[in-house]
Amino acid sequence: MPLALLALAIGAFGIGTTEFVTSGLLPEVAEEFGVSVPTAGYLTTGYALGVVVGAPILAIVGSRVSRKKMLISLMGLFTAGNALSAVAPVFGVMLAGRIVASLAHGAFFGIGAIVAAGLVAPQKKAAAISMMFTGLTVSNIVGVPFGTMLGQSAGWRVTFGVIAGLGLLAMLGIATLVPRLPMPERTRVSGEMAAFRNPQVLLAMAMTVLGFGGVFTLSTYMAPILTDVVGYASSSVTWLLVLFGIGMFAGNLVGGRLADRALMPLLLTGLTGLTVTLALMPLATHSKVATAVAIPLIGAFGFATVPPLQKRVLDQTADAPTLASAVNIGAFNLGNAIAAWLGGLVISAGFGYRVPNLVGAGMAAGALVLAVVSAGLERRTGDGTPRRGRIAARSTAPAGQGAVTAGR
Repeated sequence: MPLALLALAIGAFGIGTTEFVTSGLLPEVAEEFGVSVPTAGYLTTGYALGVVVGAPILAIVGSRVSRKKMLISLMGLFTAGNALSAVAPVFGVMLAGRIVASLAHGAFFGIGAIVAAGLVAPQKKAAAISMMFTGLTVSNIVGVPFGTMLGQSAGWRVTFGVIAGLGLLAMLGIATLVPRLPMPERTRVSGEMAAFRNPQVLLAMAMTVLGFGGVFTLSTYMAPILTDVVGYASSSVTWLLVLFGIGMFAGNLVGGRLADRALMPLLLTGLTGLTVTLALMPLATHSKVATAVAIPLIGAFGFATVPPLQKRVLDQTADAPTLASAVNIGAFNLGNAIAAWLGGLVISAGFGYRVPNLVGAGMAAGALVLAVVSAGLERRTGDGTPRRGRIAARSTAPAGQGAVTAGR
């Protein structure tokens, strides 16, 4: 794998850390600004919505400039947003900083996935994408627990300052290691929008929303589930989150390796495993050991679907992938927001903290049904790739650069 993927993974690590670390620091932030914890929770909601809004807008902008230059600019935006959060004098300014940082999220992963796929031979595209997303999964093993502990001991402002430093490091890495890439072919917005008339693209994005949303019905409420339901001490939550991150890391690597050889079987297997483990989670919470086993399994099955879903969108939009790739990243965050909202509804209705996992199982089951529909359409069309995409794929350059040509 090219060393340039390391620079993309560092950017992904910083983004993953800033996305999830806020949840562990909400009490400290709320206390300093004199707001309630639910109000401080807008820092998480605002970030998710910023990703959804920023992804398509900046992806369209990114289709008109060099992808390398766009990636550097996006990490600059990310760095500025986290620096603003670190020095925010009032809560509103911190919220603004979170939104500024979030705008870079979707476009970075969307454009970064295209660049990663273009750095390797066509048969290794999913593996390259998973290498970039490894930074996101490692952030849940190292970045989030360390950032939380650092914020609780040295102050949450230090955490966001360190994350801003990660953004600068990623900018330097991209500028140094990512090769100069050809300008994307000039594509009209209508050309980028044409991808959304492809049923397979829409099915992949719907699977992203439902499948990954299922994971977040657990992760959003994991702390109260572990302490109030399972009976773990608060000090154990960090290490259980590390287990969750290890599962995500393993699932992402396996998904990246297998998606290039058996994409649809992998999707069907991952979504089936996710549905079953989420459905069994309420039973597992009666045992500390069973819970500790189930948590990494859910993370693994959930993240095993990320590389194949992203690769599927790229394969289906070979002529104009930038907008669709970024929107699919936004779909992950849309799934997060929907999952948190639905989970909160059932908790507020008095059903307790076990039931959100059943909501997640229902979402994952919905994604599984869509995967079956997608596989059926694929069998009818031969390979599931639109005619224009197949022509582009056949006309690509030699192995190391073919995906860039097809993905312009």
